[in-house]
Amino acid sequence: MDKLVIIPTYNEKENIEKIIRKVLSLTGNFHVLIIDDGSPDGTAGIVKSLQKEFSDRLFIEERKGKLGLGTAYIHGFKWALGKDYQYIFEMDADFSHNPDDLIRLYDAAVTGADLVVGSRYVSGGKVVNWPWDRIFISKGGAYYTKLITWMPVQDPTAGFVCYRQNVLKTLPLDKVKFVGYAFQVEMKYRAWKLGFKIKEVPITFIDRKEGISKMSKGIVKEAMLGVWKMRFNL
Repeated sequence: MDKLVIIPTYNEKENIEKIIRKVLSLTGNFHVLIIDDGSPDGTAGIVKSLQKEFSDRLFIEERKGKLGLGTAYIHGFKWALGKDYQYIFEMDADFSHNPDDLIRLYDAAVTGADLVVGSRYVSGGKVVNWPWDRIFISKGGAYYTKLITWMPVQDPTAGFVCYRQNVLKTLPLDKVKFVGYAFQVEMKYRAWKLGFKIKEVPITFIDRKEGISKMSKGIVKEAMLGVWKMRFNL
């Protein structure tokens, strides 16, 4: 058991089977853990039906209610560490992250990086199908985060990430405070402050074609205020 891809879900019935089949078709024996927050659309049922076909590589943890992205990943990280996975990935269910890029993230981790970020904002990275205002908010947020935290990461809110096991064993997972996009910043910031090597790999981020985005004003507000709390309290 070497590589685990954690995919949080809430109402992803349009995407979930396709993303699971794609990840499990990659070379390198990737495993998948779905963290489903009680999706009323039947997402968990689709995953369970696929487990009959992929019994040794596909897993699901079900939670009651929509508890937030950050807590879903923390739950998944603890599960992965308990199973002794060496490389643990974060990825969205909606194909905004290209599953083929998992191999590139893994290669960067194997060759020396402790935390690898699939980055939209390094040379070679790009965003497709986003409206200009979403790009403005995202790029502005990345610049704002770098300005306040001094963290040398071009895409601090990125949710396409590979962690080496030792990073997650070292980080105080129970002390991670944030649940939305600020969670992504906090994880990178804590790792950077502890001296772990972060590498950004350029990706093409494609906005979801099916399903509904989970972005909200509350998530944006948490991220804007959260970076100040990180800068002075972590």
